[in-house]
Amino acid sequence: MSSSTVHRIRRAARSGADEVSGEALRDIPLPPYVTCEDTQFAVRAVVVHAPQRWSGGVVCRNDASPHPCRLHRWGTQVLTLRGLRAADIDALIERGDPTAVVPPPDRPA
Repeated sequence: MSSSTVHRIRRAARSGADEVSGEALRDIPLPPYVTCEDTQFAVRAVVVHAPQRWSGGVVCRNDASPHPCRLHRWGTQVLTLRGLRAADIDALIERGDPTAVVPPPDRPA
């Protein structure tokens, strides 16, 4: 088998409500609570693994896997837990700066 061979994992058909699909098993676990360091890793993940249109559809800009790749999904989930809206995350991706600083979440007074 050559090194350029790509293996695809097919989604398992759900036969029961308690079964988990193969996609969910490959997801990166979320941290128990989101720290500033997690937030910076998440910003880097969503910016570096941004979507890119290609002849075969939308792929990850970094590794050409189908978008959203697992790192992009993880980064989006962490940033959502941090309090960012989808529009804020899209703005980070559009800006394209993997070192962008996310302001701390608003705390109730």
